[in-house]
Amino acid sequence: MWFDSGRVCLDLVATSGPHASTEGIRDGDGLRLWLTGAGLVPDRTPLTRVGDDWVEAFRVLRADVGSLVRAELAGAAPPGDALARVNAAAAGPPPGLCAVQDQEGHLVRELCGGVECAGLLAAVARDAVELLTDPGERELLRACAGDGCARVYLDTSRGHRRRWCSSELCGNRERVARHRRRVLASRPG
Repeated sequence: MWFDSGRVCLDLVATSGPHASTEGIRDGDGLRLWLTGAGLVPDRTPLTRVGDDWVEAFRVLRADVGSLVRAELAGAAPPGDALARVNAAAAGPPPGLCAVQDQEGHLVRELCGGVECAGLLAAVARDAVELLTDPGERELLRACAGDGCARVYLDTSRGHRRRWCSSELCGNRERVARHRRRVLASRPG
């Protein structure tokens, strides 16, 4: 299931799943799906070189971004090693986009110069740097209030009162649990 957090770097963090036991990027195929779904790679771009090394690199970046975001939410100092790795990844050149004609003559997007792991990592790391250094964006950063959910997102709701990563999932679970507690409390002795 796709989770739209409001930022590509938070979408990557969400691939660890709402619960620690869930892994969203199990292998190269999972990473290919995420890269395309996140909009980092145009739909028809061949991703033939995605392998275990790419999966590991994205998992490391995910852990680093996640630790920086959680430190920000806790009002704590960012972990130095994670910050250094994210900054190093962000310093690399992100992939460029080109407009090319498809078989029908329509313009479509393609990555210029091929698809490189470092370039895609740079794009996600830069998004994390932009998020964590923008005071307005940082103020919108939230952690899901759902029991056992570890997702983070940008609260762009009117009034900024959003409590859950998903009203349909975590919000519904909370409403059902509240209803059960009321029913149990109303039962006689």
